[in-house]
Amino acid sequence: MSCKSLFSLLIVAFGAFGFVNPSFAQTTEETTTTTAATTEEHAPEKKGINLTELVFGHVSDSHEWHFFELGEKPVAIPLPMILYSPTKGLDIFSSHHFEEWHRDAAMPGVQISNEHNGYHIEKMMKEKVIAEDGSKVYDLSITKNVLSMLISVALILWIMLSVAKKYKAGGATKAPSGFQNATETAILFIRDEVAIPNLGKKKYIKYMPMLLTVFFFIWINNLLGLLPGGANFTGNIAVTLCLSLISFFVMMIRANKHFWGHLLNPPGVPLGIKFLLVPIEIISMFIKPVALTIRLFANMLAGHIVILCVISMIFIFAGLSKFAGIGFVPVSIAFAIFMFMLELLVAAIQAFIFTNLTAVFIGSAIEEAHHAEGVDHEHNDAIEIIA
Repeated sequence: MSCKSLFSLLIVAFGAFGFVNPSFAQTTEETTTTTAATTEEHAPEKKGINLTELVFGHVSDSHEWHFFELGEKPVAIPLPMILYSPTKGLDIFSSHHFEEWHRDAAMPGVQISNEHNGYHIEKMMKEKVIAEDGSKVYDLSITKNVLSMLISVALILWIMLSVAKKYKAGGATKAPSGFQNATETAILFIRDEVAIPNLGKKKYIKYMPMLLTVFFFIWINNLLGLLPGGANFTGNIAVTLCLSLISFFVMMIRANKHFWGHLLNPPGVPLGIKFLLVPIEIISMFIKPVALTIRLFANMLAGHIVILCVISMIFIFAGLSKFAGIGFVPVSIAFAIFMFMLELLVAAIQAFIFTNLTAVFIGSAIEEAHHAEGVDHEHNDAIEIIA
């Protein structure tokens, strides 16, 4: 495909995303306040977009996969609701029963769905299932993010099993092709640039399955989130926190005596300084998963928000003037395409950074005591050679 054809395809894709996304077609409801000075005149209904609802409606999780609207009819995939309440027990039904939404005057900015089986959904920045009787609700539903995760896992299995099948059929002597070629390049990159430098040639092979799984899982989910209507899976802080905790637990489980000795009793440090240094080291150990969590979450969330805001500028200018909205279309689409290309790069970079930092943290925990001594010997040998 030529560059010109690719450019045209991206314009069509972003145009479709901008005009088809249901949030763009939303209208702001008129709010009326009853006071003693209220007159009989009715203010004209104002139409436009609610930028807050548009952005957070796209980046937040949902109990249905909403694509667009035909007139006033939404086109969405209802997802399974799996709810458990101590008073009602387990309840499984489809989310299409919550299709009708209205605003409650008692809770400004909050949308409330219709009631079904004693439950309703309250939605502001995110959706929350509420029991009508006020009991605790455990929401185990297959949400949009969960379904996106299952799709990514299926894609990873399909790619890896296809590559493994080609290797079994052709062996290592046959030149790779297709996904096999691309996957082999990525695997060798992680091995040579991440695993071996941080874990060492003797120990890296043990951690390669984990590092490759983390890399491909984050990368594929980052790419799926860039599709029009896609779920912002890695832009969910709960997801990035779980990934970070996995890396943290592996680091803690595999840590050796040398690591714990330097952490709890730093050698060559005065006793008075140890009382200050040890708490700092312990705190820094717990800061590592927090840094991993926020780094991936913030970068992926920010990219989605910027793209949505840029596309929304078309409709904001159109609300001021029809000609201003039309005139801003090329500028908005061009900048959105630029941001989309940048996000494609960021998707790979963030997967690499998360994997690399995971390897760095694990490497620091499994480093042997003689490693530092070996460095000193090599340094002394170099001095002798130079002398």
